[in-house]
Amino acid sequence: MIMRTKIILETADILVCEKPAGLAVQSMSGYQADLVSELKNYLSEKCGRKNPYLGLIHRLDQPVEGLLAVARTKTAAADLSRRLADGTLKKKYLAILDGIPGQKEDTLIHYLKKDARTNRACICDGPQDGAKRAQLSYRILEEKDGHALAEIEISTGRFHQIRAQMAQAGYPLAGDARYGKTSGSGGLALCAYYLEFYDLFAKTPRKFVMRPGNERFAEMTVLWQEDFF
Repeated sequence: MIMRTKIILETADILVCEKPAGLAVQSMSGYQADLVSELKNYLSEKCGRKNPYLGLIHRLDQPVEGLLAVARTKTAAADLSRRLADGTLKKKYLAILDGIPGQKEDTLIHYLKKDARTNRACICDGPQDGAKRAQLSYRILEEKDGHALAEIEISTGRFHQIRAQMAQAGYPLAGDARYGKTSGSGGLALCAYYLEFYDLFAKTPRKFVMRPGNERFAEMTVLWQEDFF
């Protein structure tokens, strides 16, 4: 069985996977491959069950690569969801920005509303019907040729949050044709590279890192230092 999804942890309760850019987490179409269908087919073949349980704890946009935790039991889904809500399931992203922010570390707060017609997150002036508070923090790790490598942590999980908030701040993500000024050639330079949580069932902390596959990251020397990952 050929899978685009890479499983890096498999227990009776939890799967941790690397999702490649371009693969949907869960597709609305039954004809399009997605991470959930790949994992269900894999577990079905392995365990001999027709429709094994999978609980999605968090998601990534289709153009985004990165780490995902998926629950194999309802008990694990409840525990991981609680950890995500209270901030003890920690996620960090790496992004290449078009432009270099004046502040090397900052926290951004906006109100976002999803426009279903254009499939975009729109920035609102403040709290209003349908708008949700979005908060992220970033720090710049390296600057090169008019671009910046940023490490980003989100305090809220909103639709297209990182892409919309960084674009609103004046530093859209490289390769983001939807929110940026450049074409999408080369793909979106955004990777959910770090995942950390306490595994209640194995009674041990878990920490995972993933090296981004997008070629734009290869130009940033800090990522190739021995102690970064």
